[in-house]
Amino acid sequence: MNATAPKLGIIAGRGALPGLLAAACKADGRPHYVLGLSGFADAPGLQVDAWIGLGDIGKGFTALNAADVKEVVMAGGVQRPAIAALKIDLKGAALLARLAGRALGDNGLLSAVIAEIEREGFKVVGADDILTELLAPKGVLGRHKPDADAETDIARGLETARLLGAADVGQAVVVQQGIVLGVEAAEGTDALIARCAALQLDAPGGVLVKAKKPNQERRADLPTIGVTTIHNAKAAGLRGVAVEAGHTLVIGLRDVIAAADETGLFVAGI
Repeated sequence: MNATAPKLGIIAGRGALPGLLAAACKADGRPHYVLGLSGFADAPGLQVDAWIGLGDIGKGFTALNAADVKEVVMAGGVQRPAIAALKIDLKGAALLARLAGRALGDNGLLSAVIAEIEREGFKVVGADDILTELLAPKGVLGRHKPDADAETDIARGLETARLLGAADVGQAVVVQQGIVLGVEAAEGTDALIARCAALQLDAPGGVLVKAKKPNQERRADLPTIGVTTIHNAKAAGLRGVAVEAGHTLVIGLRDVIAAADETGLFVAGI
């Protein structure tokens, strides 16, 4: 990245990723513009240039065009709302009309939103196109390693995550002793971990496995973990986290490894 790169529009949701993207642009002198999603964008110190609601699609396009944005990245978590609760502008209504009659999971909906953004003339890029160092490397990422039982749970978890993802439902599962304790749906990974805490057997702790969906739109919603994931896994009695290498974003890799080492959990790129 550099000052000659196209101006980047960061559509900012929840978490640290939008701030990391903005910081990378500043460090490299790349012009950027932050469009914050009301009720979601919360990165500490993130300078938001304009705010929009989830239904303000036309307003968002107007703001991005006025700022002379050429490329757009969607970054951060967004809880999917009920359509009836949205205040939708004309552009949003047009998008809904095109989606009428289609039952879409999160990946299908995000793919439709990306197509809408590109229909307006913007190029959509992935966060990993800009911050390539965030992608999980392969192998054990700290001092602690999964034992043979944990490796079996990881394999079972990956198999289950593939089936879950093929149905465009979620990206994460928790497995213990070969038993699937829970799968991620609308509640998100943190809630999945908390829910599984009460379901664990009287045996070595379970394993959280995260993997991209088989037809994942890479430019949005790649599987993501951070320090909070490690602490939540520890609090729930899990013994490790396994993520798909090259397809999972690790926010703060050094901090994640340090947290895993401190808490006794393993973290592995598979």
